[in-house]
Amino acid sequence: MNNTHLTQTRFSNLELSDSILSSLKDTGFDHCTPIQRKALPLSLRGMDVAGQAQTGTGKTAAFLLATFQYLLNDDEAEIPADDAENPALKVAVKPKKNKNPRAIILAPTRELAIQIHKDALQLGKQLNFKLALIYGGTDYQKQLDSLKADVDIIIGTPGRVIDFYRQNAFNLDNIKVTVMDEADRMFDLGFIKDIRYLLRRMPPPDQRLNMLFSATLSYKVTELAYEHMNNPVLIRIESEDVTSKAIQQSAYCPSNEQKVPLLIGILNLHQPQRSIIFVNTKRCAEQLDDVLNANGYKTAALSGDVPQDKRQRLLADFQDNKITLLIATDVAARGLHIADVSHVFNYDLPQDVEDYVHRIGRTARFGASGVAISFICEQYAYSMPDIEDYIEQKIPVLPITTELLADIVKAEKRPERVKTGYQGKNPRPDTGSKAKARPSTRENPR
Repeated sequence: MNNTHLTQTRFSNLELSDSILSSLKDTGFDHCTPIQRKALPLSLRGMDVAGQAQTGTGKTAAFLLATFQYLLNDDEAEIPADDAENPALKVAVKPKKNKNPRAIILAPTRELAIQIHKDALQLGKQLNFKLALIYGGTDYQKQLDSLKADVDIIIGTPGRVIDFYRQNAFNLDNIKVTVMDEADRMFDLGFIKDIRYLLRRMPPPDQRLNMLFSATLSYKVTELAYEHMNNPVLIRIESEDVTSKAIQQSAYCPSNEQKVPLLIGILNLHQPQRSIIFVNTKRCAEQLDDVLNANGYKTAALSGDVPQDKRQRLLADFQDNKITLLIATDVAARGLHIADVSHVFNYDLPQDVEDYVHRIGRTARFGASGVAISFICEQYAYSMPDIEDYIEQKIPVLPITTELLADIVKAEKRPERVKTGYQGKNPRPDTGSKAKARPSTRENPR
């Protein structure tokens, strides 16, 4: 990793408390990224911010630091005038009465909520704030019990947060800070009604600090910002390219029969340290998982219906290098923030152009470089012209040589893996409500 993605602005030059700066120093953070340099001076002065920046550019730290500082300032306002000069109280004081919660951070996926919580613990380890991590799929009673404490900050996904709110596990009367992360994904996953439900039960926008961050500030996202925020300042970290220049993009045009031998040949050639292989269907993920394991690769398949506890276990193994290849559908990979992913493979081209940007954005994070390789196969070739129009660049197509087509060991069929549901010529992609109808009668998609 290099530091070319950083600016000359130091965190120590911003209006951050000594306890926050100490935590930043412990984590090795010294200089701001562009989104942090533009957003923090505004949010630290209590101004609402709607920020756009590419994935992996430090948006999480931008809203966490602003949230921490705002709550510290709120704590200081609770100190009696006679004690206002006591420096110990300025760091450790808590409000006199239960005001739980005072901040809420909403994320579109469980994985992103977990990552935000992890970053919050790291950046706020010298603070006294109590955090609650709330998401669906697992640990229902444990999460409900965590809200019984004097929680300062809730980090979670909208559905489970609303569930507990309706049970009166907490109230929203004293919210001082709201954060909506990856707002574009909130729309994609159909969470906007839930978001509005929560926002309308909080104090008015001018009585709290509001932050919204997104990879794209589309019309629908900016409309949400102006509806539920207090005159937000729009910040765009523009890039000459939709995709990062640090990602080396290329493509191959295999026949359907060549896809597996080509993938294994490229893996043998590149020997990637940690890679994500994207596919469009659960069935393809399972089949590819079988064949790659049969050919000596440690892999795991992640699709939308994998139970949450298993998802977390697989992701932990991936981060610990017990698994070197993660095979994932888009619905499973949304919100994944995993460090040091060197290669991303589009085994199947996505059917939504924005998904291409999000997929390859899993690599080249925080100043690192990365490689993105796509297969323009017979089944999904029609997606490539739309992708190139969207990213405003041509993706180099490389020749398929004999050396790249590896001899493969066929995987044995697993008895527990049976065909279920629709299995036509073009299986339905594992994209939840985003699945779009595509023509299946093209004679020659290439």
